[in-house]
Amino acid sequence: MKHEDISFEEAMEKLETIVSKLEEGDVPLEKAINFYQEGMNLSKICGDKLKNVQEKMTQIMNEQGDLQPFDIQEEE
Repeated sequence: MKHEDISFEEAMEKLETIVSKLEEGDVPLEKAINFYQEGMNLSKICGDKLKNVQEKMTQIMNEQGDLQPFDIQEEE
């Protein structure tokens, strides 16, 4: 799965589905490992997309003369 092929929202939706399946607990081990691996890939895609957005926002703000860094607040 490539970054360009999936939107942030699609990746998050798929990640939430995987988490739900894993939380159910009745997934065979081999399938659970595959879900976990796919989930980690989706998580990386989401993180990379957020980082890219953050960099773009910082650039836009710098162009406006505001040199304050733009930080996306992560949910806890």
